[in-house]
Amino acid sequence: MIIIETLIEIRNYFHENIIFGAGILLVCGFFGGKLAQRLKLPSITGYIATGLVLGPSVLKLVPDTVTVQLEPIPHIALGLIAISIGGRFSIRQMKKLGKDTVSITFFQLVATFGIVAGLLLAFNAPLPMALMLGAIASATAPAATVAVISEYKAKGRMTDTLLATVALDDAGCVVLFSVTAAICAVLAGETTQGVFGAAVVKPLWELAGSVLIGFAMGYVVHRLVVNRRDRNEIIVIVLGFVLFSSAITMDLHLSPLMTNMVAGLVLVNLSSKNERVFRMLEPLEAPVYAAFFALAGTELDLRLLASVGGLGCIYILARFAGKYFGALLGASVARSAPAIRKYLGLCLFPQAGVAIGLVMIAQQTPTFASSPYAIRMVTIVLASVLVNELIGPPIARYAIFKSGEIGQERSLRGAAEGATAEETES
Repeated sequence: MIIIETLIEIRNYFHENIIFGAGILLVCGFFGGKLAQRLKLPSITGYIATGLVLGPSVLKLVPDTVTVQLEPIPHIALGLIAISIGGRFSIRQMKKLGKDTVSITFFQLVATFGIVAGLLLAFNAPLPMALMLGAIASATAPAATVAVISEYKAKGRMTDTLLATVALDDAGCVVLFSVTAAICAVLAGETTQGVFGAAVVKPLWELAGSVLIGFAMGYVVHRLVVNRRDRNEIIVIVLGFVLFSSAITMDLHLSPLMTNMVAGLVLVNLSSKNERVFRMLEPLEAPVYAAFFALAGTELDLRLLASVGGLGCIYILARFAGKYFGALLGASVARSAPAIRKYLGLCLFPQAGVAIGLVMIAQQTPTFASSPYAIRMVTIVLASVLVNELIGPPIARYAIFKSGEIGQERSLRGAAEGATAEETES
């Protein structure tokens, strides 16, 4: 009884003082991450699980309004994640990975769309709903994947190909979604003007506008930091422009994720000196990731699992199959390394912001605005996000570990090989 009363008092204070609440979220997230590490799981799983326990689904320590009050945290985190992804794409690296990345991205997009839409149709889902959910299923969330890679300091051909794939996946998903939305509108017999305004032009404008602003931001940051030596000044400039560009793109209803990704790509290719910028940002990752993923966990609602139904389960399982076998097929066509063929597809399961954004856009289009199954589509996608954000990171960690590209694993292997070589020489 005393424990319950104490939790109620903490909850009441949390509702009154958001700064205190943010502190609880961060500290509990830290211990949740440590517990996850003890269980041989990525820290991100602990952060998300902690947020889930503190959120409305379990202890209700986090109020429903917390996402609004702590809104800057996700934007800071996603901005840093995106610019870090872009920083991996030097021209030399892109030339080396180009064939693998394009092939894997294309086949996993098509396979995910085909398998999800096909199975939903086989279980009597309406055709527009099946097609739209197939397109949305192709989206992959880069944040969870990047967090796992950063935590374990993974490096290697598969890791580089994976980062390039999740970056290119967002652009491919937007194009696929736009084409599918147009097809659904034709099937529903709607006017061309309404279709292209609501579902086609908007996503494509989001993609093009985000890329243009990203190029401009990357060039300006390059000019400001390329000859600068003070580490603190560089961090302030980069972080300031990440927030600045995120604010502009959100006001213009563009994609902060794509903008910062392109900015990182431009920055790393304009001068080799700029590679140090991304190393300087690494100390910021741990606290930002802990806050971001713990906060994301509070938004997950376990009640969705009870209401998702059979079609939701089919959607989730079909998406798993599409991502894995599509990546396997793409890697086989490109004749990628065995580790890429076997394990890269297992790292593509996380799904979050992009998928939620697309299903909200779909819900507002003429095709689905008055549809009786619009709410069901949203429920299915949100349930998929819940499942994939919880189990995706551990699966990604397993895949990267098996590929031999986790930092500690590679170091130990290198030391063992060195010792063997010394014994042979002696």
